[in-house]
Amino acid sequence: MKYAGVIFDLDGVICHTDVFHYKAWKSLADSMNIHFDEEINNRLRGVSRMESLEIILERYDGAPLSNAKKLHIADEKNEIYKKLLAQMDESYVTKSVRDTLNKLRKSGVKLAIGSSSKNARLILNRIGLGDFFDTISDGNNIEFSKPHPQVFLIAAEDISLPPSLCLVVEDAKAGIEAAVRGGFDSAAIGDAAEDERAAYKIAQFSELVSIVLG
Repeated sequence: MKYAGVIFDLDGVICHTDVFHYKAWKSLADSMNIHFDEEINNRLRGVSRMESLEIILERYDGAPLSNAKKLHIADEKNEIYKKLLAQMDESYVTKSVRDTLNKLRKSGVKLAIGSSSKNARLILNRIGLGDFFDTISDGNNIEFSKPHPQVFLIAAEDISLPPSLCLVVEDAKAGIEAAVRGGFDSAAIGDAAEDERAAYKIAQFSELVSIVLG
């Protein structure tokens, strides 16, 4: 076994919620007469809610917003997003992902979630994986979001493993940077596969079995 633990990002790795994030931010941006499209949405991948809002506000030309108002806007977006998440069920996890997770678990590998999202537990419950992982490190227990490595370092500590024995699986470049800064090897999937800092670039989730077990 090459890695004793695997830390997975959630959105874009275990399941895909991008469309819900996009619809929620789009609804909010439209209400504020701010241009928002899929290109801007891609910049939000792997970053916190408040940092995402700041990116969207780059095109805002209205009256100055107080920090309290920004928090209110972010909360409003999250409420829209959570209502959209009600559409999710176990079908949002592919057979390949479930089979791979089960193979790793049966081989004795510790499995963790490392996500900047504050809705990670809600999403995991919706897709039938609420009690599957050994630990969940998410936006509720971190001070710094990716590309800071804190979310991964907490996950590794929770499963009692050093970063050198954990593999991080990410679909965002901010997540790959966080892994590198934390001393973790990383496997990049999706857009993150363009990042040269990733130790592995995978096209299929199932490739993780041979990478982790060696």
